[in-house]
Amino acid sequence: MVGITQPKPGEHVNADGVWDLLQNKGKMTVFSLCLLLCADLLDLAVGYLTVTIEPLPPVVVGETVTLKCNFKTDGRLREIVWYRVTDGGTIKQKIFTYDAMFNTNYSHMEDYRRREDLVYQSTVRLPEVRISDNGPYECHVGIYDRATREKVVLASGNVFLTVMSPPNNISVVAENTPAPFSRYQAQNLTLVCTAKGGKPAPSVYFKRDGELIEVISYTLPSANDQGSSSAGVRGARPLISRDLDDTKLQRSLSLLDPEGRSPRLYTESPQRVHTHGQQAYEPSPATEVIPETVVSREFPRWVHSTDPLYYFSHTHIPQSDGSVVVQARLTWTLNPQLDNDALFSCEVKHPALSMPMQTEVTLAAPKGPKLLMSPSRAKVGDTVRITVQGFQNEVFPEPLFTWTRVGGRLLDGSTQREGRELILERVPAELNGSMYRCTAQNPLGSTDTHTRLIVFENPSMMKNTQNLNNEAPRMDMLGLTWMALVLTVTVELT
Repeated sequence: MVGITQPKPGEHVNADGVWDLLQNKGKMTVFSLCLLLCADLLDLAVGYLTVTIEPLPPVVVGETVTLKCNFKTDGRLREIVWYRVTDGGTIKQKIFTYDAMFNTNYSHMEDYRRREDLVYQSTVRLPEVRISDNGPYECHVGIYDRATREKVVLASGNVFLTVMSPPNNISVVAENTPAPFSRYQAQNLTLVCTAKGGKPAPSVYFKRDGELIEVISYTLPSANDQGSSSAGVRGARPLISRDLDDTKLQRSLSLLDPEGRSPRLYTESPQRVHTHGQQAYEPSPATEVIPETVVSREFPRWVHSTDPLYYFSHTHIPQSDGSVVVQARLTWTLNPQLDNDALFSCEVKHPALSMPMQTEVTLAAPKGPKLLMSPSRAKVGDTVRITVQGFQNEVFPEPLFTWTRVGGRLLDGSTQREGRELILERVPAELNGSMYRCTAQNPLGSTDTHTRLIVFENPSMMKNTQNLNNEAPRMDMLGLTWMALVLTVTVELT
Protein backbone atom coordinates (compact mmCIF):
# COMPACT_ATOMS: atom_id res chain seq x y z
CA MET A 1 0.00 0.00 0.00
CA VAL A 2 1.45 3.32 -1.08
CA GLY A 3 -0.19 6.55 0.10
CA ILE A 4 0.27 10.29 -0.24
CA THR A 5 -1.16 13.22 1.62
CA GLN A 6 -3.25 15.88 -0.15
CA PRO A 7 -1.35 18.91 -1.50
CA LYS A 8 -1.80 22.28 0.04
CA PRO A 9 -4.54 24.56 -1.32
CA GLY A 10 -3.45 26.18 -4.57
CA GLU A 11 -0.58 23.68 -5.07
CA HIS A 12 -0.53 22.22 -8.60
CA VAL A 13 -0.04 18.49 -9.12
CA ASN A 14 1.33 17.29 -12.48
CA ALA A 15 2.96 14.16 -13.86
CA ASP A 16 6.46 15.33 -13.09
CA GLY A 17 5.64 15.80 -9.45
CA VAL A 18 3.87 12.48 -8.89
CA TRP A 19 6.99 10.62 -7.78
CA ASP A 20 8.00 13.53 -5.58
CA LEU A 21 4.68 13.26 -3.87
CA LEU A 22 5.12 9.53 -3.49
CA GLN A 23 8.53 9.96 -1.92
CA ASN A 24 8.05 13.08 0.20
CA LYS A 25 4.39 13.47 1.20
CA GLY A 26 3.09 10.19 2.40
CA LYS A 27 1.39 7.27 0.82
CA MET A 28 -1.51 6.62 -1.58
CA THR A 29 -3.24 3.61 -3.00
CA VAL A 30 -2.17 2.09 -6.28
CA PHE A 31 -5.65 2.65 -7.65
CA SER A 32 -5.52 6.37 -6.86
CA LEU A 33 -2.13 6.60 -8.48
CA CYS A 34 -3.44 5.02 -11.66
CA LEU A 35 -6.34 7.44 -11.82
CA LEU A 36 -4.01 10.39 -11.43
CA LEU A 37 -1.70 9.18 -14.17
CA CYS A 38 -4.59 8.48 -16.57
CA ALA A 39 -6.11 11.93 -16.03
CA ASP A 40 -2.77 13.60 -16.68
CA LEU A 41 -2.16 11.57 -19.83
CA LEU A 42 -5.68 12.36 -21.07
CA ASP A 43 -5.10 16.05 -20.51
CA LEU A 44 -1.91 15.87 -22.53
CA ALA A 45 -3.72 14.07 -25.38
CA VAL A 46 -6.85 16.20 -25.64
CA GLY A 47 -5.67 19.59 -24.44
CA TYR A 48 -7.88 22.19 -22.81
CA LEU A 49 -10.47 24.59 -24.28
CA THR A 50 -12.48 27.27 -22.51
CA VAL A 51 -14.88 29.79 -24.11
CA THR A 52 -16.13 32.98 -22.46
CA ILE A 53 -18.15 35.91 -23.84
CA GLU A 54 -18.32 39.29 -22.19
CA PRO A 55 -21.89 40.45 -21.39
CA LEU A 56 -23.26 43.23 -23.62
CA PRO A 57 -25.00 46.39 -22.39
CA PRO A 58 -28.33 47.30 -24.03
CA VAL A 59 -27.91 48.99 -27.41
CA VAL A 60 -30.17 51.28 -29.42
CA VAL A 61 -31.45 50.55 -32.91
CA GLY A 62 -28.94 51.77 -35.49
CA GLU A 63 -25.84 51.35 -33.33
CA THR A 64 -22.96 48.98 -34.03
CA VAL A 65 -22.45 45.93 -31.82
CA THR A 66 -19.29 43.86 -31.45
CA LEU A 67 -19.62 40.22 -30.38
CA LYS A 68 -16.38 39.01 -28.78
CA CYS A 69 -15.72 35.31 -28.30
CA ASN A 70 -12.77 34.78 -25.93
CA PHE A 71 -11.29 31.27 -25.82
CA LYS A 72 -8.18 29.65 -24.42
CA THR A 73 -6.68 26.41 -25.72
CA ASP A 74 -3.40 24.62 -26.19
CA GLY A 75 -4.78 22.71 -29.16
CA ARG A 76 -4.96 23.38 -32.85
CA LEU A 77 -7.93 25.53 -33.88
CA ARG A 78 -10.39 24.03 -36.36
CA GLU A 79 -13.24 26.57 -36.63
CA ILE A 80 -15.26 29.28 -34.92
CA VAL A 81 -19.01 29.49 -35.59
CA TRP A 82 -21.45 32.14 -34.39
CA TYR A 83 -25.12 31.19 -33.97
CA ARG A 84 -28.23 33.19 -33.40
CA VAL A 85 -30.66 31.30 -31.16
CA THR A 86 -34.40 31.63 -31.86
CA ASP A 87 -37.69 30.08 -30.77
CA GLY A 88 -36.60 29.68 -27.17
CA GLY A 89 -33.41 27.82 -28.04
CA THR A 90 -34.95 25.22 -30.33
CA ILE A 91 -33.49 26.73 -33.51
CA LYS A 92 -29.88 27.82 -34.00
CA GLN A 93 -29.10 29.80 -37.12
CA LYS A 94 -25.52 30.20 -38.32
CA ILE A 95 -24.60 33.80 -38.92
CA PHE A 96 -20.82 33.64 -39.33
CA THR A 97 -18.07 31.01 -39.69
CA TYR A 98 -14.28 31.17 -39.53
CA ASP A 99 -12.53 28.13 -41.05
CA ALA A 100 -9.01 27.88 -39.62
CA MET A 101 -7.96 25.08 -41.99
CA PHE A 102 -8.30 27.33 -45.05
CA ASN A 103 -8.05 30.63 -43.16
CA THR A 104 -11.33 31.86 -44.65
CA ASN A 105 -14.50 33.34 -43.24
CA TYR A 106 -17.97 33.70 -44.69
CA SER A 107 -21.40 34.90 -43.73
CA HIS A 108 -24.56 32.81 -43.67
CA MET A 109 -26.83 35.84 -44.05
CA GLU A 110 -26.24 36.67 -47.71
CA ASP A 111 -29.96 36.52 -48.48
CA TYR A 112 -30.64 39.26 -45.94
CA ARG A 113 -27.78 41.57 -47.00
CA ARG A 114 -24.46 40.85 -45.42
CA ARG A 115 -24.29 42.75 -42.15
CA GLU A 116 -21.49 40.90 -40.31
CA ASP A 117 -17.83 41.86 -40.41
CA LEU A 118 -15.01 39.74 -38.99
CA VAL A 119 -12.78 41.90 -36.85
CA TYR A 120 -10.59 39.12 -35.49
CA GLN A 121 -10.86 35.39 -35.79
CA SER A 122 -13.33 35.25 -32.93
CA THR A 123 -14.94 38.72 -33.06
CA VAL A 124 -17.92 39.69 -35.21
CA ARG A 125 -19.32 43.21 -35.68
CA LEU A 126 -23.01 43.84 -36.40
CA PRO A 127 -23.52 47.33 -37.88
CA GLU A 128 -26.86 49.14 -37.67
CA VAL A 129 -28.62 46.65 -35.44
CA ARG A 130 -32.38 46.25 -35.72
CA ILE A 131 -35.09 45.14 -33.33
CA SER A 132 -35.04 41.74 -35.04
CA ASP A 133 -31.41 41.27 -33.89
CA ASN A 134 -32.54 41.13 -30.29
CA GLY A 135 -31.96 37.76 -28.63
CA PRO A 136 -29.31 35.20 -27.52
CA TYR A 137 -26.17 34.40 -29.48
CA GLU A 138 -23.73 31.50 -29.12
CA CYS A 139 -20.08 31.12 -30.08
CA HIS A 140 -18.88 27.55 -30.80
CA VAL A 141 -15.12 26.89 -30.94
CA GLY A 142 -13.67 23.63 -32.22
CA ILE A 143 -10.11 22.26 -31.86
CA TYR A 144 -8.55 19.04 -33.12
CA ASP A 145 -8.29 16.06 -30.78
CA ARG A 146 -4.60 15.45 -30.07
CA ALA A 147 -5.00 11.71 -29.90
CA THR A 148 -6.67 10.97 -33.24
CA ARG A 149 -6.37 14.24 -35.20
CA GLU A 150 -9.70 13.33 -36.78
CA LYS A 151 -12.11 14.28 -34.04
CA VAL A 152 -12.97 17.84 -33.11
CA VAL A 153 -13.45 18.95 -29.52
CA LEU A 154 -16.10 21.66 -29.11
CA ALA A 155 -16.83 24.28 -26.44
CA SER A 156 -19.29 27.15 -26.51
CA GLY A 157 -20.35 30.33 -24.76
CA ASN A 158 -23.47 32.49 -25.03
CA VAL A 159 -24.50 36.12 -24.67
CA PHE A 160 -27.83 37.96 -24.85
CA LEU A 161 -28.10 41.03 -27.07
CA THR A 162 -30.74 43.51 -25.91
CA VAL A 163 -31.81 45.96 -28.63
CA MET A 164 -33.83 48.99 -27.57
CA SER A 165 -35.98 51.11 -29.84
CA PRO A 166 -37.33 54.54 -28.89
CA PRO A 167 -40.95 55.38 -29.77
CA ASN A 168 -41.24 56.74 -33.30
CA ASN A 169 -44.74 58.19 -33.03
CA ILE A 170 -46.93 59.65 -30.30
CA SER A 171 -50.39 61.17 -30.68
CA VAL A 172 -53.27 62.40 -28.52
CA VAL A 173 -56.94 62.04 -29.44
CA ALA A 174 -60.21 62.43 -27.57
CA GLU A 175 -62.12 59.23 -27.07
CA ASN A 176 -65.73 58.86 -28.29
CA THR A 177 -65.67 61.98 -30.46
CA PRO A 178 -67.17 63.86 -32.19
CA ALA A 179 -69.67 64.35 -29.38
CA PRO A 180 -72.34 67.02 -28.76
CA PHE A 181 -72.22 69.75 -26.16
CA SER A 182 -74.46 69.22 -23.12
CA ARG A 183 -75.79 72.07 -20.99
CA TYR A 184 -77.63 70.04 -18.41
CA GLN A 185 -75.54 66.94 -17.74
CA ALA A 186 -71.92 66.46 -16.76
CA GLN A 187 -69.67 64.84 -19.33
CA ASN A 188 -66.52 62.81 -18.86
CA LEU A 189 -63.71 63.57 -21.29
CA THR A 190 -61.04 60.96 -22.01
CA LEU A 191 -57.74 61.78 -23.68
CA VAL A 192 -55.92 58.82 -25.24
CA CYS A 193 -52.17 59.09 -25.76
CA THR A 194 -50.68 56.43 -28.05
CA ALA A 195 -46.93 55.75 -28.25
CA LYS A 196 -45.79 53.41 -31.02
CA GLY A 197 -42.50 51.71 -31.87
CA GLY A 198 -40.99 51.55 -28.37
CA LYS A 199 -38.99 48.58 -27.03
CA PRO A 200 -39.14 48.07 -24.15
CA ALA A 201 -42.50 49.70 -23.41
CA PRO A 202 -42.07 53.41 -22.58
CA SER A 203 -43.60 55.18 -19.60
CA VAL A 204 -46.37 57.67 -20.44
CA TYR A 205 -47.76 60.46 -18.28
CA PHE A 206 -49.87 63.60 -18.69
CA LYS A 207 -49.33 67.24 -17.80
CA ARG A 208 -51.74 70.17 -17.65
CA ASP A 209 -50.37 73.63 -18.40
CA GLY A 210 -46.86 72.25 -17.82
CA GLU A 211 -47.63 70.73 -14.41
CA LEU A 212 -47.64 66.99 -13.78
CA ILE A 213 -51.18 65.75 -13.15
CA GLU A 214 -51.86 63.78 -9.99
CA VAL A 215 -53.89 60.79 -11.10
CA ILE A 216 -55.79 57.85 -9.65
CA SER A 217 -54.78 54.66 -11.45
CA TYR A 218 -57.33 52.07 -12.46
CA THR A 219 -57.34 48.96 -14.62
CA LEU A 220 -59.36 48.65 -17.79
CA PRO A 221 -61.49 45.49 -18.14
CA SER A 222 -60.22 42.90 -20.56
CA ALA A 223 -61.61 42.55 -24.06
CA ASN A 224 -63.60 39.48 -23.00
CA ASP A 225 -65.28 41.44 -20.23
CA GLN A 226 -66.11 44.37 -22.45
CA GLY A 227 -67.48 42.41 -25.41
CA SER A 228 -67.91 43.93 -28.81
CA SER A 229 -70.73 46.36 -28.01
CA SER A 230 -70.27 50.07 -27.60
CA ALA A 231 -71.89 49.83 -24.20
CA GLY A 232 -68.91 47.80 -23.07
CA VAL A 233 -66.53 50.52 -24.20
CA ARG A 234 -68.43 53.24 -22.39
CA GLY A 235 -68.68 51.08 -19.28
CA ALA A 236 -64.90 50.81 -19.18
CA ARG A 237 -64.51 54.43 -18.19
CA PRO A 238 -64.24 55.09 -14.46
CA LEU A 239 -67.22 56.29 -12.49
CA ILE A 240 -66.28 59.68 -11.16
CA SER A 241 -67.67 60.49 -7.73
CA ARG A 242 -69.33 63.68 -8.91
CA ASP A 243 -71.36 61.63 -11.37
CA LEU A 244 -73.37 60.41 -8.39
CA ASP A 245 -74.46 63.93 -7.48
CA ASP A 246 -78.21 64.23 -8.04
CA THR A 247 -77.99 67.97 -8.50
CA LYS A 248 -76.42 67.54 -11.91
CA LEU A 249 -79.60 65.89 -13.15
CA GLN A 250 -81.66 68.96 -12.35
CA ARG A 251 -81.92 71.60 -15.02
CA SER A 252 -81.29 75.14 -14.08
CA LEU A 253 -84.64 76.83 -13.37
CA SER A 254 -83.49 79.89 -15.21
CA LEU A 255 -83.38 77.85 -18.41
CA LEU A 256 -86.93 76.51 -18.16
CA ASP A 257 -90.10 78.07 -19.47
CA PRO A 258 -93.28 78.31 -17.30
CA GLU A 259 -94.37 74.85 -18.47
CA GLY A 260 -91.11 73.27 -17.41
CA ARG A 261 -89.71 72.89 -20.93
CA SER A 262 -86.46 74.29 -22.14
CA PRO A 263 -86.88 77.17 -24.57
CA ARG A 264 -85.55 77.07 -28.04
CA LEU A 265 -81.89 78.08 -28.23
CA TYR A 266 -79.90 79.02 -31.27
CA THR A 267 -77.99 75.77 -31.34
CA GLU A 268 -81.11 73.65 -31.38
CA SER A 269 -82.88 72.55 -34.53
CA PRO A 270 -86.13 74.40 -35.37
CA GLN A 271 -89.06 72.38 -34.10
CA ARG A 272 -92.80 72.73 -34.71
CA VAL A 273 -94.92 73.65 -31.72
CA HIS A 274 -98.46 72.24 -31.84
CA THR A 275 -101.27 73.40 -29.59
CA HIS A 276 -104.92 72.34 -29.51
CA GLY A 277 -107.04 74.28 -31.96
CA GLN A 278 -104.08 76.04 -33.57
CA GLN A 279 -102.07 75.32 -36.65
CA ALA A 280 -98.41 74.49 -36.47
CA TYR A 281 -96.26 77.59 -36.42
CA GLU A 282 -92.99 77.70 -38.35
CA PRO A 283 -90.69 80.69 -37.95
CA SER A 284 -89.75 82.43 -41.15
CA PRO A 285 -86.57 84.27 -42.15
CA ALA A 286 -88.54 87.51 -42.21
CA THR A 287 -89.52 87.29 -38.53
CA GLU A 288 -86.63 85.39 -36.93
CA VAL A 289 -83.61 87.30 -35.70
CA ILE A 290 -80.60 85.36 -36.96
CA PRO A 291 -77.19 86.37 -35.64
CA GLU A 292 -74.21 85.42 -37.75
CA THR A 293 -72.32 83.66 -34.93
CA VAL A 294 -73.59 82.65 -31.50
CA VAL A 295 -71.41 80.85 -28.95
CA SER A 296 -73.52 79.18 -26.29
CA ARG A 297 -71.98 78.34 -22.91
CA GLU A 298 -74.56 78.04 -20.18
CA PHE A 299 -73.54 75.88 -17.24
CA PRO A 300 -75.47 74.90 -14.12
CA ARG A 301 -73.84 75.33 -10.77
CA TRP A 302 -72.89 71.64 -10.45
CA VAL A 303 -70.33 71.96 -13.23
CA HIS A 304 -68.23 74.50 -11.36
CA SER A 305 -65.40 72.46 -9.84
CA THR A 306 -61.87 73.71 -9.37
CA ASP A 307 -60.43 70.38 -8.17
CA PRO A 308 -61.24 67.62 -10.69
CA LEU A 309 -60.32 63.99 -10.13
CA TYR A 310 -58.15 62.54 -12.89
CA TYR A 311 -58.26 58.80 -13.56
CA PHE A 312 -55.39 57.13 -15.40
CA SER A 313 -54.99 53.75 -17.07
CA HIS A 314 -52.68 52.26 -19.66
CA THR A 315 -52.52 49.15 -21.84
CA HIS A 316 -49.59 47.45 -23.59
CA ILE A 317 -50.11 45.87 -27.01
CA PRO A 318 -47.14 43.73 -28.22
CA GLN A 319 -46.34 43.95 -31.94
CA SER A 320 -44.93 41.34 -34.29
CA ASP A 321 -41.62 43.21 -34.65
CA GLY A 322 -40.97 43.09 -30.91
CA SER A 323 -42.05 46.65 -30.15
CA VAL A 324 -44.90 47.59 -27.83
CA VAL A 325 -47.76 50.03 -28.44
CA VAL A 326 -48.71 51.85 -25.24
CA GLN A 327 -52.10 53.51 -24.87
CA ALA A 328 -52.59 55.76 -21.84
CA ARG A 329 -56.00 57.19 -20.92
CA LEU A 330 -56.76 60.23 -18.81
CA THR A 331 -60.41 60.68 -17.76
CA TRP A 332 -62.04 63.44 -15.75
CA THR A 333 -65.33 65.33 -15.44
CA LEU A 334 -65.20 68.16 -17.96
CA ASN A 335 -65.70 71.73 -16.80
CA PRO A 336 -66.02 73.83 -19.97
CA GLN A 337 -65.50 77.10 -18.13
CA LEU A 338 -62.17 75.98 -16.65
CA ASP A 339 -61.00 73.47 -19.24
CA ASN A 340 -61.53 75.67 -22.27
CA ASP A 341 -58.09 76.77 -23.58
CA ALA A 342 -56.35 74.36 -21.16
CA LEU A 343 -53.09 72.90 -22.49
CA PHE A 344 -52.70 69.13 -22.02
CA SER A 345 -49.46 67.41 -22.94
CA CYS A 346 -48.52 63.75 -23.17
CA GLU A 347 -44.89 62.95 -22.41
CA VAL A 348 -43.10 59.68 -23.10
CA LYS A 349 -39.94 58.51 -21.32
CA HIS A 350 -37.75 55.74 -22.69
CA PRO A 351 -34.22 54.52 -21.83
CA ALA A 352 -33.20 55.02 -25.47
CA LEU A 353 -34.14 58.73 -25.33
CA SER A 354 -31.95 61.42 -23.82
CA MET A 355 -35.05 63.54 -23.13
CA PRO A 356 -38.82 62.82 -23.13
CA MET A 357 -40.90 63.01 -26.29
CA GLN A 358 -43.92 65.29 -26.06
CA THR A 359 -47.10 66.15 -27.92
CA GLU A 360 -49.65 68.79 -26.92
CA VAL A 361 -53.32 69.59 -27.45
CA THR A 362 -55.30 72.64 -26.39
CA LEU A 363 -58.93 72.11 -25.48
CA ALA A 364 -61.06 74.66 -27.31
CA ALA A 365 -64.68 75.09 -28.31
CA PRO A 366 -65.37 75.89 -31.97
CA LYS A 367 -65.63 79.56 -32.87
CA GLY A 368 -66.80 81.18 -36.10
CA PRO A 369 -67.04 78.38 -38.68
CA LYS A 370 -66.12 79.58 -42.16
CA LEU A 371 -68.63 78.39 -44.75
CA LEU A 372 -68.03 78.06 -48.46
CA MET A 373 -70.92 77.72 -50.94
CA SER A 374 -70.29 76.17 -54.34
CA PRO A 375 -71.16 77.35 -56.91
CA SER A 376 -71.02 80.94 -55.74
CA ARG A 377 -73.92 81.88 -58.09
CA ALA A 378 -76.34 78.99 -57.82
CA LYS A 379 -78.95 78.68 -60.57
CA VAL A 380 -82.17 76.75 -60.59
CA GLY A 381 -81.41 73.05 -61.07
CA ASP A 382 -77.80 73.24 -59.82
CA THR A 383 -76.35 71.04 -57.09
CA VAL A 384 -75.26 73.31 -54.26
CA ARG A 385 -72.59 72.33 -51.69
CA ILE A 386 -72.14 74.23 -48.43
CA THR A 387 -68.87 73.21 -46.76
CA VAL A 388 -67.17 74.14 -43.48
CA GLN A 389 -63.71 75.37 -44.47
CA GLY A 390 -62.34 75.99 -40.98
CA PHE A 391 -62.66 78.01 -37.80
CA GLN A 392 -61.30 81.17 -36.30
CA ASN A 393 -59.36 79.03 -33.81
CA GLU A 394 -57.82 75.59 -33.42
CA VAL A 395 -60.62 73.29 -32.26
CA PHE A 396 -60.12 70.21 -30.07
CA PRO A 397 -61.77 67.73 -29.69
CA GLU A 398 -63.08 67.24 -33.22
CA PRO A 399 -66.41 69.06 -33.58
CA LEU A 400 -69.76 67.63 -34.57
CA PHE A 401 -71.50 69.43 -37.48
CA THR A 402 -75.29 69.63 -37.76
CA TRP A 403 -77.17 71.34 -40.61
CA THR A 404 -80.74 72.66 -40.39
CA ARG A 405 -82.93 74.93 -42.46
CA VAL A 406 -84.34 77.90 -40.61
CA GLY A 407 -88.10 77.85 -40.74
CA GLY A 408 -88.52 74.55 -42.56
CA ARG A 409 -87.17 71.19 -43.56
CA LEU A 410 -84.22 70.42 -45.75
CA LEU A 411 -84.63 69.70 -49.43
CA ASP A 412 -84.82 65.93 -48.86
CA GLY A 413 -87.54 66.37 -46.23
CA SER A 414 -85.33 65.70 -43.19
CA THR A 415 -85.12 68.06 -40.25
CA GLN A 416 -81.31 67.96 -39.98
CA ARG A 417 -78.18 66.41 -41.45
CA GLU A 418 -74.77 65.71 -39.94
CA GLY A 419 -71.41 66.10 -41.57
CA ARG A 420 -68.92 68.70 -42.67
CA GLU A 421 -70.79 69.32 -45.92
CA LEU A 422 -74.43 69.90 -46.84
CA ILE A 423 -75.45 68.92 -50.38
CA LEU A 424 -78.61 70.31 -52.00
CA GLU A 425 -79.33 68.58 -55.29
CA ARG A 426 -81.29 70.29 -58.08
CA VAL A 427 -82.30 73.32 -56.08
CA PRO A 428 -85.70 74.72 -57.09
CA ALA A 429 -86.56 78.39 -57.36
CA GLU A 430 -88.63 78.10 -54.18
CA LEU A 431 -85.41 77.85 -52.10
CA ASN A 432 -84.32 81.33 -53.14
CA GLY A 433 -83.62 83.32 -49.97
CA SER A 434 -83.78 80.30 -47.66
CA MET A 435 -81.53 80.38 -44.59
CA TYR A 436 -79.38 77.45 -43.45
CA ARG A 437 -77.82 77.00 -40.02
CA CYS A 438 -74.57 75.13 -39.36
CA THR A 439 -74.10 74.12 -35.72
CA ALA A 440 -70.56 73.13 -34.76
CA GLN A 441 -70.17 71.71 -31.27
CA ASN A 442 -67.87 69.67 -29.09
CA PRO A 443 -68.01 68.92 -25.35
CA LEU A 444 -66.57 72.38 -24.61
CA GLY A 445 -69.16 74.51 -26.40
CA SER A 446 -71.34 75.16 -29.41
CA THR A 447 -71.54 77.83 -32.10
CA ASP A 448 -73.96 78.61 -34.93
CA THR A 449 -73.25 80.13 -38.32
CA HIS A 450 -75.91 80.97 -40.88
CA THR A 451 -75.80 81.40 -44.62
CA ARG A 452 -78.49 82.42 -47.09
CA LEU A 453 -79.03 80.64 -50.39
CA ILE A 454 -79.65 82.89 -53.39
CA VAL A 455 -80.96 81.02 -56.41
CA PHE A 456 -80.72 82.75 -59.79
CA GLU A 457 -82.79 81.99 -62.87
CA ASN A 458 -81.35 79.44 -65.24
CA PRO A 459 -81.38 80.83 -68.84
CA SER A 460 -81.18 77.38 -70.39
CA MET A 461 -84.18 76.16 -68.44
CA MET A 462 -86.09 79.37 -69.26
CA LYS A 463 -85.37 78.92 -72.98
CA ASN A 464 -86.68 75.38 -72.92
CA THR A 465 -89.79 76.53 -71.10
CA GLN A 466 -90.40 79.30 -73.65
CA ASN A 467 -89.98 76.88 -76.51
CA LEU A 468 -92.56 74.60 -75.00
CA ASN A 469 -94.95 77.50 -74.49
CA ASN A 470 -94.51 78.67 -78.12
CA GLU A 471 -95.05 75.21 -79.54
CA ALA A 472 -98.38 74.75 -77.76
CA PRO A 473 -100.33 77.50 -79.76
CA ARG A 474 -98.85 76.23 -82.99
CA MET A 475 -100.15 72.77 -82.28
CA ASP A 476 -103.60 74.20 -81.49
CA MET A 477 -103.73 76.16 -84.79
CA LEU A 478 -102.59 73.10 -86.72
CA GLY A 479 -105.33 71.04 -85.13
CA LEU A 480 -108.02 73.60 -86.01
CA THR A 481 -106.81 73.76 -89.60
CA TRP A 482 -107.04 70.00 -89.97
CA MET A 483 -110.54 70.00 -88.50
CA ALA A 484 -111.70 72.69 -90.97
CA LEU A 485 -110.36 70.70 -93.92
CA VAL A 486 -112.08 67.55 -92.74
CA LEU A 487 -115.42 69.35 -92.41
CA THR A 488 -115.10 70.92 -95.88
CA VAL A 489 -114.43 67.56 -97.55
CA THR A 490 -117.33 65.99 -95.70
CA VAL A 491 -119.80 68.69 -96.87
CA GLU A 492 -118.72 68.37 -100.52
CA LEU A 493 -119.14 64.62 -100.45
CA THR A 494 -122.65 64.90 -99.06
